[in-house]
Amino acid sequence: MSPGKQASPSESAVAMAAGARLEAMRRRVRLSRVAVWTVIAAGPVALCVAVASTPTTVQAATPAKPTAVRTTSAAADPGGYAQVFLSVWLRSSANDASTAQARLAQSMAPDVELPDPAAGAQSKPESVTAVRSAQRTGGAWSVTVAAQYADGSVRYYAVPVAADTSGASFTVTGAPGVVAGPARAEVPKSPYDITVPEGDLPSAVGEFLAAYLTGAGEIDRYLAPGVKLTAVSPAPYKAVAVEQVSAVEDAAAAATAPADGTAVHVLVRVEARDAGGRWPLAYELTLKSRSGRWEVAALESGTAREGGAQ
Repeated sequence: MSPGKQASPSESAVAMAAGARLEAMRRRVRLSRVAVWTVIAAGPVALCVAVASTPTTVQAATPAKPTAVRTTSAAADPGGYAQVFLSVWLRSSANDASTAQARLAQSMAPDVELPDPAAGAQSKPESVTAVRSAQRTGGAWSVTVAAQYADGSVRYYAVPVAADTSGASFTVTGAPGVVAGPARAEVPKSPYDITVPEGDLPSAVGEFLAAYLTGAGEIDRYLAPGVKLTAVSPAPYKAVAVEQVSAVEDAAAAATAPADGTAVHVLVRVEARDAGGRWPLAYELTLKSRSGRWEVAALESGTAREGGAQ
């Protein structure tokens, strides 16, 4: 080779370094291809991790264990159980423990003695009703039960009852005790303190209640748009007359029709009649004005739902 074609030592070193770098790049490309195909075989999620990041150790996520949720059933009120017990206990006699009433009383309260009424005594109540239940510590309850007799007298009993943790089983744990009846609660002042004179509003509620209670006419014609109410069926009364209308808002007593959409709340006292006599009744209603007339928007008596579906 001629001296002009011979490479200098520095040029040879550069060429060798370039070749080494080229070989290293080829090796990395081959390794990258192998890694990509390996990741593809492992799944699409792993492929995204490999493409988006530098090589790193990836640990599969362990599915989270479902959290155990403990639910506690609401304590069941044993009022009905105490009511049944007192009813059969008052109708039982220690002199005849084989009667159905006595056997039931003993099964509900194994450790409670039966009463021993005098011969011919009028000790059996006309009705027995649970009026109050008070929960004590643990599963212990005290239920106040009222027994009403034929002469109109009422006697109250406190019945001790134990309930299991699930509230599904009860046992009367001791003999009933005669106690004073519940005190009379103070009644808050009525919000219906505005007297509504005769006029369009009392007339509207009178016609509505007549349709509602006697079947006189279609009830829908007295309802505001969108309100759904069903008349009492079968109709319990022959006639209904409005006795008094009281309101919360002054607009109910206005002489002129208020603006459309005005809402008022009224208490209507009526006299209903049937073959059995005369019955004083009361209803809480919400009315709205529309096109110069009053329409029923809700029947609040017996329901707290807006629109008064009853």
